[in-house]
Amino acid sequence: MRTRLLLALAGLSLMAFLLPAGAGPFRAAEDEMRAAYADYRAALFRTNQSDAAGSRATIDAFRAKWTVLVAAWSRQAPPQYSDDGELGSTLRDVSATAEEAAKLTEAGRLADAHEVLERIRDPLSALRARNGVRSFSDPVNAYHEQMEKVLLGAYDDFSAQGLAALRDDIAVLEYLAAELGKPGPWNRPAGVDAALPPLRASIAAVRAALSGADRDALRAAIKALKPPFARMFLQFG
Repeated sequence: MRTRLLLALAGLSLMAFLLPAGAGPFRAAEDEMRAAYADYRAALFRTNQSDAAGSRATIDAFRAKWTVLVAAWSRQAPPQYSDDGELGSTLRDVSATAEEAAKLTEAGRLADAHEVLERIRDPLSALRARNGVRSFSDPVNAYHEQMEKVLLGAYDDFSAQGLAALRDDIAVLEYLAAELGKPGPWNRPAGVDAALPPLRASIAAVRAALSGADRDALRAAIKALKPPFARMFLQFG
């Protein structure tokens, strides 16, 4: 699993390229996607914080921008996606998922809405991958996936074998944190730089706790991985 993930990230790095100034419809389309995705990330954050009003507002904002994007792209697909036979189904899938999340939010089921919103990342990531488009969302998503693996891992109650598995997972997380700091994707915001040191420090804290015998301290260090990522995640918006 670790080897496959590292190879996949290396492959993504090879797809990175710089867009010239005034790149026309390519850049305009990615700007539209980024604007909608910022509201999507905010909706993920608000639903995860049990903020009912904020969840409704951010989901509605995402849906409004996404509706405009779908209408525009249905009339004229951006050049980078014009040959993608799955573009229409991807756009409709995201629309339907956002609608489902909105209904759950109105019903007060914010945790369920959050889980539904999580599903939006995969089809958009697949859309980019199919068409060779590199976005800062890709290393962000990869880091998030690995972080959640660590947060949810039982690690055999920190047995010797479990600790070895945790060390491997933290090594992958360190690699992915380094990927976040690399220049490359045109839409990597400069503000992310200030958010990365706390994120790296949270990984280092798990490393330090791994070398000790205090398992409660290790659990606390693992739990503390999430807040700095959440702050970086919102900064990307």
